[in-house]
Parts: sequence; C-alpha cells; structure tokens
Amino acid sequence: MDGWNERFADVWTNGHVSECSICPGTFLTLVFFCCKWKAFANPEDAMRHGGAQYHRLDPDVERCRRAHRNDMENIFPFLFLGAIYSMTGPSLATARLHFVAFTAARVLHSVAYLAALPAPTRSLAYVAAQVPCLSMALQILAAVGAYA
Repeated sequence: MDGWNERFADVWTNGHVSECSICPGTFLTLVFFCCKWKAFANPEDAMRHGGAQYHRLDPDVERCRRAHRNDMENIFPFLFLGAIYSMTGPSLATARLHFVAFTAARVLHSVAYLAALPAPTRSLAYVAAQVPCLSMALQILAAVGAYA
C-alpha cells in the first residue's frame, strides 16, 4: 500500500477522528427537522394535513425555509470536508476543535436566522463557521500535495 491508502485504512479502522465528527454531523443534520408550522405551500400537502385552510404563505415558514436552505448550503460541504479531513490523520484535539467550532457557529447562525436576531449576529456566526472549513480544506490540500 502507498502512504495515502495506509493512512485511509488506519483512520477508518481506528476511527478516533472520524468518531468525533459523527456527533456534530448528526446534530447538524437533525437541525433540518426543527421547523414545524401548520402552513403548506403546496395544496396537496395542505389537504393531506388538515385542509385547504393550511395552504398559505406564512412569514415564519418562509424564514424557516430560507434558514433550512442556508443550512444545506453550508452543512453538506462541511460534512464532506470533515470526512476527507478525517482521512488525513489529524490529531484528535485539532479535529475536535474544527468540528465543535463549526457546530457551535452553525447552531448560533440557525438560532439567529430563525429568531431574527439583530445584525451582525448571523454574519459573524457564518464567518466563524467558515474558518474551520477553510482550515480543513487547506490541510486536505497540503496532505494531498505531499503525495503528488
């Protein structure tokens, strides 16, 4: 085996770094299911859940929809980067710092979005979540570049 394959096999068999990414990844995925209101944009959904009176535009539902879309645009790339980053063999403390920092920032961002907290709360939370992603991406490139 070459170095990259050995490192990949070691990380996934020993699993310590990848295991610490499971909790934040699972938590962030569960955030997607938090928004519930009795308002539906599609008439067929409204009929299935109580009747035509629930087919309406609701500002809270629209805010939740935007927050959900924003979460998907940011959490899915993080999950991808986190999985690849785990394969590069980082120290457990460094990996945990990246995962916890991103998770805390995204939770704050989602709360700020849903609660309409004043600016710049949401912007600062967004930037704080991008720092660990950028750090992981650069470390992935450095690890891959070492084998090129």
